[in-house]
Amino acid sequence: MLLIVGSIRLPAANLTAARPVMARMVQASRAEDGCLEYSYAEDVLEPGLIRITERWRDRSCLERHFASAHIAQWRSSWTELAIGDRQLALYEVSAQQPT
Repeated sequence: MLLIVGSIRLPAANLTAARPVMARMVQASRAEDGCLEYSYAEDVLEPGLIRITERWRDRSCLERHFASAHIAQWRSSWTELAIGDRQLALYEVSAQQPT
């Protein structure tokens, strides 16, 4: 399993415009084969900080995700929404345990 965690930032004033764009991205990603989890969450203490969590079954599913039309549409919105400070890390997870 692959785990992606990280964040992006955008001006808090752009959150209203960004929410439907992010919602479309999340919905389309969740519908993809191999997507186990996909979420964006607004940080409650830092307006404009969006936390990202993704879980994918395997590398081929993730590669198809990266090549998808909705990823291209999402990335094309970054300039208009002033999305920046993108920090994401990919982890290969061999096992999952409850805490």
